[in-house]
Amino acid sequence: MTEIEKPKKKGSFLPIILITLASLVIAAYWNSIPVIKNAVHSALDPSAGALLNWNLTIGMMIIVFVISLITTLIQKYTTDQKALRELKAEQKLLQEEMKKIEKDPIKMAELNKKNMELIPRTFRLTSRAVMFTGIPFILFYRWFTDVFTAMKNPVFLGFLSWFWFYFILTIVFSSLLRKWMNVV
Repeated sequence: MTEIEKPKKKGSFLPIILITLASLVIAAYWNSIPVIKNAVHSALDPSAGALLNWNLTIGMMIIVFVISLITTLIQKYTTDQKALRELKAEQKLLQEEMKKIEKDPIKMAELNKKNMELIPRTFRLTSRAVMFTGIPFILFYRWFTDVFTAMKNPVFLGFLSWFWFYFILTIVFSSLLRKWMNVV
């Protein structure tokens, strides 16, 4: 086969696997390799840490908003938004067809198979952002754990741990930002 005749590669999951493994190694050796922990604390204590010391709840909200904004921007500019919209439209059509033929198991199975074939394509398009956010997310997570443990695990809004406060705000901010920036 000549260079022109070769089929295009669909992309490799190797970089995503490597980033995920690197993130797991960082998380596992956070306390064992002080240089990682100290470097992250040196960068985040004067910035994000200052916000938390200023006002715990508002500071955390600002930090989560900034993280959500950066993540949304990365998602927008590292994914093929046009292709994702097309896939989403195709999935919506399949779902509508499936509702019409609920009583026909053979046709339902065919449409289900088509729908399942879209999942790897969607994953391939959306997973690229993980390469840019995986390690920073783990570093922030470990930093939050250290900071809030040192603060004796404060609660937010009277009943939420830092993790649930972060998780809920991330969903809210990300949803709003994705809608505002028209990110699929």
